[in-house]
Amino acid sequence: MSIRVEFFGIPRQRAGVAATTATGRRLGDVLAELERKYPGLAECCIRAGRLEPGYTANLGGNRFVTDPETELAAADVLLILSADAGG
Repeated sequence: MSIRVEFFGIPRQRAGVAATTATGRRLGDVLAELERKYPGLAECCIRAGRLEPGYTANLGGNRFVTDPETELAAADVLLILSADAGG
């Protein structure tokens, strides 16, 4: 299933795009695809399907998620941001 992913702060700079889509049923699957698709993210933000310290993921602006086993739904929007984004 396709998930919309939006980047903020350093992840946006490293990916070079504001948003993209990725496929996967779980958070770890989506992060692993982003790691392959955007080498700049692999350099600082994502490693082995997990976010590096200082980076976080949020589902639809409602809840922060860290567990790579977190199930995702087709309507989900995943936000990837650095801990300092937003002030």
